[in-house]
Amino acid sequence: MTTSEERRFHTGTGILRTALRRNAGAMAWGTVLMGLYQAGETAFPIALGLIVEHTLRDRGLGALALSITALAVIITTVSLSWRFGMRILQKANTAEAHRWRVRVAACGLQPVARDLDLRSGEILTVATEDADQTADIIEVVPLLVSSLVAVLVAAVALGTADVRLGLLVIVGTAATLSVLSVMSRRIGTATGEQQARVARAAAKVADLIAGLRPLHGFGGNHAAFLSYRRVSAEARDQAVAVAGVNGAYAGVALALNALLATAVTLTAGWLAFDGRITVGELVMAVGLAQFIMEPLKLFSEMPKYVMIARASAERMALVLAAPAVTTPGREPLPESGDLVLDGVRHGCLRDLTFQVPAGEFVAIVAYRPRVAADLVAVLAMEAPPGSYEGAVRIGGRRLADLSVETVRERMLVNPFDGEIFSGTLRTNIVPAGGDRMIHEAVEASMLTDVVALHREGLDHGVRDRGANLSGGQRQRLSLARALAADAGILVLRDPTTAVDAVTEQLIAHNIAKLRRDRTTIVITSSPAFLGAADRVLVLDDGTVTADDTHHNLLASDEAYRLAVAR
Repeated sequence: MTTSEERRFHTGTGILRTALRRNAGAMAWGTVLMGLYQAGETAFPIALGLIVEHTLRDRGLGALALSITALAVIITTVSLSWRFGMRILQKANTAEAHRWRVRVAACGLQPVARDLDLRSGEILTVATEDADQTADIIEVVPLLVSSLVAVLVAAVALGTADVRLGLLVIVGTAATLSVLSVMSRRIGTATGEQQARVARAAAKVADLIAGLRPLHGFGGNHAAFLSYRRVSAEARDQAVAVAGVNGAYAGVALALNALLATAVTLTAGWLAFDGRITVGELVMAVGLAQFIMEPLKLFSEMPKYVMIARASAERMALVLAAPAVTTPGREPLPESGDLVLDGVRHGCLRDLTFQVPAGEFVAIVAYRPRVAADLVAVLAMEAPPGSYEGAVRIGGRRLADLSVETVRERMLVNPFDGEIFSGTLRTNIVPAGGDRMIHEAVEASMLTDVVALHREGLDHGVRDRGANLSGGQRQRLSLARALAADAGILVLRDPTTAVDAVTEQLIAHNIAKLRRDRTTIVITSSPAFLGAADRVLVLDDGTVTADDTHHNLLASDEAYRLAVAR
């Protein structure tokens, strides 16, 4: 996507213009067909009036047959034009909504995070409801034009009978739209606020589901429920307010349209009584006064939908135009190299400096969990290079000078709470497909018992968030996924906290064997991994205070022995 294309997504107006421009062809055909539909609808009472007029003068069978044929043509035109017109518009609407959903989702999946004051649940709402409502503009414009065609046809037809009838339709329509355009602005504002509150409620639900187990563990589920109830009540109250505004809008629109239709009917009756229009013209005017209610209703609703689409487009612009947290570099990364942290200061890290040569297996013990979390954030590039002092280098290149995609292809930082997705064991281990390294990863992570336990093997179904797996099985599945990626540098944080000691010992041995000649860093206090590592780095107060083998540290460092002994 070019820079000029990106600028179009900085505002809701730019997004709407983009949607209209790339669907111009479908909208043109839709407008023609829907205009033909509305013209046919309006032509029906005109034809009835002409039939009455000619029947009174010529009462032959030929005139009757011609009248029936004309009505059949009008009805067929109305039916086919509506069917194919709406098919074209709805197809374009659905395709456009899909494009925006994909674009918003792509922003959330980009390696470089965006500076957004929105949580995942809110972005989900933007990618679904707001994308759908923005794409509705594809149908709104053709329907607006076709409704205008119907009103103009009716005005011209009535004007041929009497100029005053035509002027009444035009003036009445203009007055109705003037009143409703003012009301539609309030609907747009209220709808935008409603979408924001619904998004916050969705985000709260996502957070509660993610933290359900720990909430139950310390008895915080009731307080969390009350918190969600408050957010949900705010969304409900706003929805009720929007419904009230929409109801008032619809009521005013209906009243004004009915008033205009009544005025046309009474005026036509008065003109017929006064002998200024014929009986056939009276029938046409009364029929048009009834038929014009539908295009007027549709015409008067369009400003409301335009404002809703604009409000949703503005919310999408919040996501699409949000700046990146960090600007990725462009330099290539060497095929292999060591990992160096040089004077890194971030959070609890204090001038952290160490080096891990290529192919080494290093374990890191952090006496404070927060130190481990800050180190993981730096290595995973969750903390942008510009947000901390010092430098992180791979193969002599600073992370700030490398593209995030390149870094993540070379270095994988696997979180201790890795997400488990709905699917199968196989798709969780290798989401991109293929069998490369999958069997080695299953064996190294000791996931073999889970695979053997089920007849489907690796194709055994896994529920969302691994609901049908135990804590240890979820951890081993996440570990197998990290090992199957076969990254040049692999960073693991507490990969076996939910695994028994015997299995943990086997996993540590297997990883050391599988990852031989590949750089591996495990942040843990597990004696099994500490013993399998080539050396151990001890972090105390955010800096390296010891660097030796596990055996030597046990013999010489009392604090270390107390921290890792089990």
